[in-house]
Amino acid sequence: MREGPMILESTITCPSCGTAKVETMPTDACQFFYDCTGCGAVLRPKPGDCCVFCSYGTVPCPPIQVDGKSACCGSSAPSETAFPPGPHSR
Repeated sequence: MREGPMILESTITCPSCGTAKVETMPTDACQFFYDCTGCGAVLRPKPGDCCVFCSYGTVPCPPIQVDGKSACCGSSAPSETAFPPGPHSR
């Protein structure tokens, strides 16, 4: 429940190697994966967070900024089974 303009940039810091990078957040979807540019780790939201920006960023995602809950994917992160097998599966 933020007053003022929405912040669209957040610095994501990798918990594995500490690489920090400013990224622009999507306004119309949650970002479930983020590939670290330092070590290549695939970051996923922590339990209870809706996206990688809420877990590893300096600024929460736009839906959280607007009303304190994520309108794009529900109030919590989707279960692991919601992700189809692919290059991000580990």
